[in-house]
Amino acid sequence: MNMYQQAIQLRARPRGFHLITDEVLQALPQLRELKTGMCQVFIQHTSASLTINENADPTVRADFEMYFNKAVPENDPDYLHDYEGSDDMPAHLKAAMLGSSVMIPVRNGRLALGTWQGIYLCEHRNHGGNRSVVVTAWGTV
Repeated sequence: MNMYQQAIQLRARPRGFHLITDEVLQALPQLRELKTGMCQVFIQHTSASLTINENADPTVRADFEMYFNKAVPENDPDYLHDYEGSDDMPAHLKAAMLGSSVMIPVRNGRLALGTWQGIYLCEHRNHGGNRSVVVTAWGTV
């Protein structure tokens, strides 16, 4: 069993859903050595999240942003945690809903994503800044 890990810094992105699959793959070239295994991608933040979904049509990512903004609105008077602005607490709630990591099988040195799947960085803040991600892969060579 071999194990590889790399911390990466994702550049700041605007609020929304962004494909980061290529950046993850570039950060961990050792993934190509694994015949069978797993890859975990973990984000070290509480106001951004990760998920896997459609990688071809950008309207899917726009619809994700629209849906989550409706589901978790800003400026709710019941929020207590609003020190960093109206997007602060909604960002935490959205991140909790989507999660901080994704697990992807590795097969023959590649992520075993479906044809139309990609890894999303879900940026829930208006100005979230750079995001830190840890990519860990393990398996048999």
